This record gives sequence, C-alpha cells and structure tokens, in this order.
Amino acid sequence: MSDQDFDRVRDYLTGLQDRICAAIEQADGRARFAEDAWTRPDDRPNGGLAGGGRTRILREGAVFEQAGIGFSDVSGTRLPPSATANRPELAGASWRAVGVSLVFHPRNPYLPTTHANVRHFRAQRDGETVAWWFGGGFDLTPFYPFDEDVLHWHRTARDLCGPYGGEARYQAHKRWCDEYFFLGHRGETRGVGGLFFDDLCDDFESDFGYMRAVGDGFLDAYLPIVERRRDSQYGERERQFQLYRRGRYVEFNLVWDRGTHFGLQSGGRSESILMSLPPLVRWEYGYRPEPDSPEARLQDYLRPRDWLAELQPG
Repeated sequence: MSDQDFDRVRDYLTGLQDRICAAIEQADGRARFAEDAWTRPDDRPNGGLAGGGRTRILREGAVFEQAGIGFSDVSGTRLPPSATANRPELAGASWRAVGVSLVFHPRNPYLPTTHANVRHFRAQRDGETVAWWFGGGFDLTPFYPFDEDVLHWHRTARDLCGPYGGEARYQAHKRWCDEYFFLGHRGETRGVGGLFFDDLCDDFESDFGYMRAVGDGFLDAYLPIVERRRDSQYGERERQFQLYRRGRYVEFNLVWDRGTHFGLQSGGRSESILMSLPPLVRWEYGYRPEPDSPEARLQDYLRPRDWLAELQPG
C-alpha cells in the first residue's frame, strides 16, 4: 500500500471524528466537546513514539455525563513483545497506526453506554510494507436493556455488513465481538455485543470500505436509542445500579482490553488511552440484585445470543 492510501484513511478518520462530535453535541443539546490537541516529541531513534492526535471530551451534558472521542496518528521503530509474539514478520519493523476510538457514558441509566473504534495499521521494513490491516467495531452496554434497542442495534450491524459478505460477515464479526468483550473473571459479556474485527487485510479497497461502513453506521445504530431513552424517569436506585455496573466496564478495559494494553505498553499517551473510563463508578462486595428485579433481568443479556433470531417478530 502507498503513502497516498494511508493518507486517505487518515483523512476519513479525522472527518469521522468531526461528524460524530457534531451529531453528539446536537443530541446532547447543552455541552460541547473540548479538544486537547497533542503531539509527541520524535523519540523513534530510541524506540519511542512520534505523532499526535486530538482527544475530545464532552462533560456534564444534558444527556452525556461524559463522552470521549479521540483521533490518533502515531508511529514507532519497534513494537512491544506482546505485539510481535505471534507475528514474526513485525519484529524489527517500523510501524504507523491511525484510528478513532470513542466511549460515551450517558447520564440516564436507561440509556446504554457505548463504544466504537475504527483503526488502520501499517508496518514497514526498509521502506517496504510488510503488513497492514484494518480493525474496528462497535458494541452496546445497557444497564436496563430494552429488546427493541438491542434489535435495532443488531439490525443496523447486519445491514451494514450486507455489501461485505452479508449474513456470513455479520455472524462472524458478531461472534468475534461476543468473544472479545467477555469478562473471563466474571463469566459474562460486557453487554449485548455488536461487531468486532481485526487483522482485516484481504483487499485494501474492500476492507477500507467496510471500515468506513462500520464508522459511518455507528450513529445510525446509536442515535435512535438516545432519542428513545434520554428522557426516561429514574431514581437513586437506578443511578446506584448504573454506577455499580460501570465498574464492570472499568474491569474489562483495564484487565482484558488489548487496545489499552498495547497503548500503555508501547508508551502511548495515558490520558487519551484511559479516556474510556467513566467519570463516576462504584464497587460493592458480594452484590446480588433482588430476584426478579429489573436489575436481576440484566444478567440474561450478558451472554452470547442470536438477538435477531430471538427478538425479531414472526
């Protein structure tokens, strides 16, 4: 792949960040994103990183307690051992990675937390590309799930897969999402899933098109749920349950998430990497929801399920 191809991906991602920020500000109606544009000194001769990015954070909005979306374009002269253990062709290669990642933590417990990420990676040796791939996806983490929201989320995911393998791709990347966003120490999924893919390197134009479909499809999947749930009435009980369940989000990101591990191990910018964490959270030892309560109902959603087959009418 050429430098021009990489620049096309980069330009798409910066535009995607702008478009999502504008849509979320409009949906929130009160708060605005503040941008933290950052650069790193070029330390590549010593194995460090170069590059920069734009971290944007919206706080204390009418809908979103915190919404973070970051764009980064970073490069280095060597990868951490965790990245090369199963990829010997990457050993000793220089690399460049570009991506957009977001996590939105709504204020209302009836409105789910959500995450999306789209990214591109290239490794070179002596000026020649030795590896490249696309990755990404989006997933939904409700605290009080609604079947119509889950159905809409997965219908949108399936439909955007249509030109890129159709049902087979949806099923494969849905399954990958269920397997990836799984808290092994808790024996539960992080939420109701969505799509996840990595190491996609079959055909540049098709793979780039699919990454764009996922990036563009995020707002189609999420904004209708925002409109349905943003004004739902809730009390202290629901708020405390939301804060408790946010603890699971923190556990996944710090214990299991490969992106977090790669970013920190490669010397990435910790503030931007950890922007995914919620602003408020609580843990409670030995918590058990009351049987047959709305809180207990969540557990049935924290396992892989064929949502479209189970929830679609008829």
